[in-house]
Amino acid sequence: MSWFESLILGLVQGLTEFLPISSSAHLRLTAAFAGWHDPGAAFTAITQIGTEAAVLIYFRKDIARIVSTWFRSLYTKALRSEQDAKMGWLVIVGSIPIGVLGLVFKDAIVGPARDLRLTATTLIVMGIVLGIADRLAARDEEGGRHRAIRERKTLQQLGVKDGLIFGLCQAMALIPGVSRSGATISGGLLLGFTREAAARYSFLLAIPAVLASGAFEIKDVVENPGHISWGPTVFATVIAFFVGYAVIAWFMKFISTKSFMPFVIYRILLGILLFVLIGTDVLSPHAGESGS
Repeated sequence: MSWFESLILGLVQGLTEFLPISSSAHLRLTAAFAGWHDPGAAFTAITQIGTEAAVLIYFRKDIARIVSTWFRSLYTKALRSEQDAKMGWLVIVGSIPIGVLGLVFKDAIVGPARDLRLTATTLIVMGIVLGIADRLAARDEEGGRHRAIRERKTLQQLGVKDGLIFGLCQAMALIPGVSRSGATISGGLLLGFTREAAARYSFLLAIPAVLASGAFEIKDVVENPGHISWGPTVFATVIAFFVGYAVIAWFMKFISTKSFMPFVIYRILLGILLFVLIGTDVLSPHAGESGS
């Protein structure tokens, strides 16, 4: 991988990680359209550490409070009813599905799942799901002539069952094109949570999953150093951090007043474009893969 490739891919990772459009799909498509090799699951996992560092800094006060209260609640019974202590457990519970499924389906994730036809399908299908979820949320918030405004749930009302469902939605993002934030936010909206609550828990839930995935890939790369270019990968990770921080700050303000429909339309159009390009042999479903 060249330094120019790492610059572009780092920008793409930072721009798309927190938006419900799938960063893994965009890294894969950027390489395919540019005629580069697929950056691979290892590159994706490691650069995600950069964007996750942006989450750690952006939500640093929330995270410090949750971690502190959770640890203290282990030996101070009175703190166990505190919302921050509960949130610590909910992040742990919600992380279980992606941890288990990630290990079970690791070979498929780094192989067959990177077929661009599957990516196109998931872009469209999850775009439709996000659109439905967003419309239901808007209907509750706006009410109507014969329908009263319905109050949506906040993070204070998040339970273990909700956490597991969020976790299962997050696990779907193991497939390129699904989008971690898109799947978890959609799940949250369908469960009746506000946009802000769904997005905030989505970002918190991603922290252990992404850091664990990145650490696992780093360990694998250290043992097999020929699989990745360290210099460009670290450079891309740094770029992803700075761009990702700016994007998350913008996104949290955006979702408080705006609809997800622009992302829904974008996903569906991109998926259709991919099918057209593949169907007309302009683009191979395996474009950019090693050896293609």
